Amino acid sequence: MTQIITDRNSDPTPEPVQTSHDAKMFGSPKDRLDFYRREIQYETSILSHRTDAYLAAQAFLVIAFASCMANINPEWGKFFTLTVPPLLAILGIVISLNAWPGIRAAYDIIDHWHFKQSELLSSEPVMGLAYDESPLFCEMESTHKGYKKSLMFSVRSPWIFGCFWMALGAFSLYIQMT
Repeated sequence: MTQIITDRNSDPTPEPVQTSHDAKMFGSPKDRLDFYRREIQYETSILSHRTDAYLAAQAFLVIAFASCMANINPEWGKFFTLTVPPLLAILGIVISLNAWPGIRAAYDIIDHWHFKQSELLSSEPVMGLAYDESPLFCEMESTHKGYKKSLMFSVRSPWIFGCFWMALGAFSLYIQMT
């Protein structure tokens, strides 16, 4: 099978004109809303998994820190409690600093999809009315204030634990030095 290659600019057949229906990626505003909702759910589950993994790591570090501080071995306990707990505190700070960008990125993506959803609901009056009349939905979940409050724990936890580890590290050094 042979094919004739021609210059596209010299081709006399015009490109088919795209209709507004073809230009839309989704068939209806409902399809678009469903897509936004799925993306929000997917990103929220990613944020949840990242937060769970981060909190599990922090829990193990707190247990290890407490165990190290409780060391009363007369031969090497003093040196051990002087070095290991501050190192664990530094590790906790490093983990917090490394967890922050991933948690923040997931939060920003969720924020983006919520913005798209609220714009869709405000730009499509029929969709907005149907959305507001439905007993399963309320306006609280489509506003910035509503979902941001629900995500604050995940966003703030690296900063809270970072400060917590700085305080614990300073405390462990203070206890051993005095």
